Amino acid sequence: MFTNPTPDQIRSLLQEVKRIAVVGLSPRPERPSYRVSRAMQGFGYRIVPVRPAVSEVLGEKAYATLSDIPEKVDMVDVFRAGDQIDPIIDECIALGIPRLWLQDGVINEAAAERARAAGITVVMDRCVWRDYMDLLP
Repeated sequence: MFTNPTPDQIRSLLQEVKRIAVVGLSPRPERPSYRVSRAMQGFGYRIVPVRPAVSEVLGEKAYATLSDIPEKVDMVDVFRAGDQIDPIIDECIALGIPRLWLQDGVINEAAAERARAAGITVVMDRCVWRDYMDLLP
């Protein structure tokens, strides 16, 4: 059974991460992905939107896939349904991305375990913004 990292491990993860690729980042301000990413941007993180059919979100160039991002990312934050994340996991494994965050409601235990078995630190069914607010000064 999947278990998330401890609060101390999540705190350390959030302190280490600088560049976050956000899969499913909506350009619409009323969407949770936009609000969470804008908040994380305000905390000093570099947000890299991953969303086909848009050119930019939050003032950052958007990419169709993780593989299209030219620079290394520290973490992938996913705003997609749990049954749609297997290709994202495959890409994270292929690219050697060290951390994967599956937002509130994004649950796929088998995929999370597969990512973890490949050496990726996985946080599932949690909000990165809420954890930042709860765990960091």
